[in-house]
Amino acid sequence: MALFDYVMDIGNSSHEQVVPMTVFVAILCLCLVIGHLLEENRWVNESITAIIIGCISGTIILFISKGKNSHILRFNEEVFFIYLLPPIIFNAGFQVKKKQFFHNFLTIMSFGVIGVFISSSIITAGSWWLFPKLNFDGLSVRDYLGIGAIFSSTDTVCTLQAGLLTSYILKGLYFGRHSSVREIALMLLMAYLSYMLAELCSLSGILTVFFSGILMSHYAWHNVTDSSRITTRHAFEAMSFIAETFIFLYVGMDALDIEKWKMSKQSVWTSMGIYGTVLMLIAVGRAAFVFPLSALSNFMNRNATRAPSITFKHQIVIWWAGLMRGAVSIALAFKQFTYSGVTVDPVHAVMVTTTVIVVLFSTLVFGFLTKPLINYLLPHHDHTRSSIDREPTISKDRLPLLSFEESASTNLLRAKDSLSMLFERPVYTIHSYWRRFDDTYMRPIFGGARRNESSGSG
Repeated sequence: MALFDYVMDIGNSSHEQVVPMTVFVAILCLCLVIGHLLEENRWVNESITAIIIGCISGTIILFISKGKNSHILRFNEEVFFIYLLPPIIFNAGFQVKKKQFFHNFLTIMSFGVIGVFISSSIITAGSWWLFPKLNFDGLSVRDYLGIGAIFSSTDTVCTLQAGLLTSYILKGLYFGRHSSVREIALMLLMAYLSYMLAELCSLSGILTVFFSGILMSHYAWHNVTDSSRITTRHAFEAMSFIAETFIFLYVGMDALDIEKWKMSKQSVWTSMGIYGTVLMLIAVGRAAFVFPLSALSNFMNRNATRAPSITFKHQIVIWWAGLMRGAVSIALAFKQFTYSGVTVDPVHAVMVTTTVIVVLFSTLVFGFLTKPLINYLLPHHDHTRSSIDREPTISKDRLPLLSFEESASTNLLRAKDSLSMLFERPVYTIHSYWRRFDDTYMRPIFGGARRNESSGSG
């Protein structure tokens, strides 16, 4: 206790920000060590470990401060969206398996656009209908729309210029012959610049930085030296990992924030009803688009010779794994219902605490059971990967490239064959056409692996 009082005296005097940040970073290091020790555990992942350690740390801080506070740092949604989220999204794009991603691009986009609209509509309408029945009133139409966005949010607009510009600069100037540090720094800064420019233009910074990561891994990554390739891949992954752990650690601490719980005027049973209603709406909203859109995807790909259909077991895994809500929901709830992390409205305080509870429950319960569920429903088979990795074979003679040297009837027949292929196998036909266009025009300008190299890398 004396040591804690001494540390707090230092923090209140001349190191108001240094001491809390030092303690938080120390807890973050502890979280990384414990996560490494539990890496082989089939039930626990890094996010669950961070949340549990955050809850334990929050309990200790709450006890030491005599019930006044449970967290070291005050949550700021602007810090989250500007500094913590971009490295996570960029690394997701940089590390994505591009071949599998674009082979299933139409299905992914249908889930991400149509599916999220369906889910958001169900959550909004369901909360508007059910909350008053639980004697929970006081929310405006804007708040109900915010609830739908908080628990089923995604972005659908993106810009891609930054990734291509970085690739062109790295290929043309060849930074690596003088300094590999400069080319690594350029990739980092250009990725972050793409996010900020998209936000300034009121576009989607999330999808912008995601597709910037895809383009940089496809083009720019092949224009740097071998040492820079290794460094960038590990650096991006480390930055993303630290940001994710930082966020979930804070979520665990924030769950014990006494101020928000005291602000809520609802009874225990009403609060439990609100939590259960939101979780039920999330499950129903996700099921309302996963199963129908999966059936639609299977129907559209029924003539594809190489694409395995989305089986019912796969659909269950997709539905279950998507029930987890994370830090984005927390940040959106703070942005919608608080001002700089503080709220004076009891109704808004209930929604913040509801979001925290939903994130904790979904991450811990659904997260604990996701790995066993996948291992039970989808046991590993060696032939699955080989069937995915095979490229669609389309004859070059049938590609829809018109020629002025041939007759109009020949070009007309070629266009007719191309349309028939497009209707029969739309995803794989477009993918094959793009690969030829990429090899012929894009790679000579922006760089990248050759056809035989990229086919093995995925």
